Amino acid sequence: MARHRSFLSTMSQIQREAARAQAAQSRARSAQIRAQAQAEAARARAYAAQLRAAAADDREQKRLYAQARSAEVAAMNTELADQISQLERILAAGLRVHPAIQFETLKASPPLPDETHRQWETPEPAPQLGEFLPPEPAGLSKVFGKARHEREVAAGQQAHEDALNTHAGREQQRIAQYTRAQAAYDSQLADLRAAVIRQHADVDAFAAAYRAGDPVAVVNYCELVLAGREYPDSIQPKFKIAHVPESRQAIIEYELPPVDVVPSVKAYRYIKTSDTITETTQPASQIKSLYASLVSQLTLRTVGEVFAADTEGHIGTMVFNGVVDTINPGSGQPMRPCLITLRTTREVFNELDLSRVEPLACLKHLSASVSKSPAELVPVRPVLEFSMVDPRFIAESDALTLLDERPNLLELTPGEFEVLAQNLFTRMGLEAKQTRASRDGGVDCVAYDARPILGGKVVIQAKRYKNTVGVSAVRDLFGTLQNEGASKGILVTTSGYGAASFEFARN
Repeated sequence: MARHRSFLSTMSQIQREAARAQAAQSRARSAQIRAQAQAEAARARAYAAQLRAAAADDREQKRLYAQARSAEVAAMNTELADQISQLERILAAGLRVHPAIQFETLKASPPLPDETHRQWETPEPAPQLGEFLPPEPAGLSKVFGKARHEREVAAGQQAHEDALNTHAGREQQRIAQYTRAQAAYDSQLADLRAAVIRQHADVDAFAAAYRAGDPVAVVNYCELVLAGREYPDSIQPKFKIAHVPESRQAIIEYELPPVDVVPSVKAYRYIKTSDTITETTQPASQIKSLYASLVSQLTLRTVGEVFAADTEGHIGTMVFNGVVDTINPGSGQPMRPCLITLRTTREVFNELDLSRVEPLACLKHLSASVSKSPAELVPVRPVLEFSMVDPRFIAESDALTLLDERPNLLELTPGEFEVLAQNLFTRMGLEAKQTRASRDGGVDCVAYDARPILGGKVVIQAKRYKNTVGVSAVRDLFGTLQNEGASKGILVTTSGYGAASFEFARN
């Protein structure tokens, strides 16, 4: 019985141990599964965190990119607005600085030549004997090393002598280099000073010629004035100037910028969804308005600057023709339509307050002729062609003084009769100039009638005839009038005209 209970107890113990082992294994497997699950969960959380961080970084990158593109568009719009503002304020910008030239500022002050000779100016220190001698012997060396020390002293003295000779050779080379460089510097300096003296003398001569009213000097002075003024980068002024000292008149043919100087874009906008920049087109009416205003402002500014800069008062009357150098879209040929023409006097212009005027209204006040549509290159007729003062026109002579000696007009030569006609029209108040016989284009004299509305350019032909002037001469005058773009044609003769001539002129 006892053995049976012991057996049962042993078996129960074995079963309990087996159960405990199995439970331990189960717990271990459960712990391992939990650990694996926790690790997987941790990895999942880490991956999710990485994804969130990447997504956040991607959103930040996209935000920064969109911000940069928006800033780019804002800068483009700011630049666009600045371009428009500059065009709208061309006249105001010209009033900030007085345009008169101070002749002293034209005198050059160039920098002195490089003083390369200075590098050889300081001599090299000579070698010192002490640098080559051995130190004095000490202790037993005074007794037993005396001979050796004397040999070393002798060797040092010889080395010092050699060094002195070498130093002397280098000094000779330095002195020679310094002498050559100094001579070259002095020569450059003398040439520079001579050039400066000549340039200053040229400026003084130019100033004196301008003050004396020399036509070439007056033109050069006006060109310097206009060339030295500041304009936006989109405007590069080009012009021709002529001066007639007898009438104190200046004529400016100014090459206006084309209409594309006005930006065709009104604004830029960034589209985030498509990552593109779009343009809003400037309305055609706005482009035409801005261009018309620009043409008006350039006219007033140029005339005002020349009048203001002419401190000696050589220019009393100014003619301004604003032209555009472009291509005819119909024929493909070059053309230079005149978009604005103005003739005014210093007295009238000085009454204006350019800081307060409205440009187009001001030009109307000055009786200027302005294109109905400058943007479309609709031309106007110049009040005075620039060719009126080109080289084909000759100096005036006075035939009126000859009338005491030549009372019979038929005794005058054809040239003298033409001069007489020119003088007569000048005395009548017109600005008349005789043309060269070889290049007159069928015109004996060109005059300008300053009267408003009724005035304008006048072409004059003189016929010293005994017999009646034929109708062909009247027809020729009409053709010349059209070719010259004049408003009137006058035929002066010592004879008379037939009925056919009067009929042609009437029609």
